[in-house]
Amino acid sequence: MLRKRLRTDLLFTYNRSVHGLWGEDLREEKAAVDGAVRIQIERLRSLKITELRARYCDLFGEASPSFNRAHLFRRIAWRLQAQAEGDLSERARQRAAELANDLDLRLRAPRSFWHEVECNKDSANQDPRLPPAGAVVERVYQGQILRVTVLASGFEYEGKHYASLSAIAHRVTGTRWNGFHFFALKQEWTS
Repeated sequence: MLRKRLRTDLLFTYNRSVHGLWGEDLREEKAAVDGAVRIQIERLRSLKITELRARYCDLFGEASPSFNRAHLFRRIAWRLQAQAEGDLSERARQRAAELANDLDLRLRAPRSFWHEVECNKDSANQDPRLPPAGAVVERVYQGQILRVTVLASGFEYEGKHYASLSAIAHRVTGTRWNGFHFFALKQEWTS
C-alpha cells in the first residue's frame, strides 16, 4: 500500500503575499474597520444638530448649509464609510462631472413655451373631460333632472358654487361618488 506524502514545504504557512493581506487576516481587518465605522455612526445618532454640523465641518472642510438632522446624519455617515472603504474612483468622478456639467442646463424656458402658457391660461387647469365654461351638464337621478353649470373655476348647482363634480354628487346622493362617473363624463370632451 502506497501512501502519498504531503509536501508541507510547498504549503503557504504565512497569510501575506506580495499583494497584501488575504484569507482570514483580510476578513478580520475589514471587520475591524467596519466595526469602527459602525461605532462612529452609532455615536452620530446621539449628537445634536449643532454637534452634527461641527462634525460635518470637520469631515468636509466647510460648513453645512443644512439644518436637517437626517440629511446631516446621512452625509456624515457616507463620508465616514468613504474614508474607511475608499472614495470614488477617478473615472467615476470624471463621469459625475460630465453629468453635472452646467453648460448644458437651460436657465430659462424657451419663449414659445411662455407664449403657449399665456394662450392656454384658461384651459390649462381644466380637465379634458369637462365641457367649456358656460356649458350645462345634465343627469337624471331618481326621477329628478340635475343641471350643473360649468364655470371657469368650479361648478354651479342650485345657485351654489362647488369646487368639484364629486362634491355635487355627494350633496345629491349622500354618498361619495366620482363626479365624472356620476355625470357620465368619461371621455375627452369634443366641441
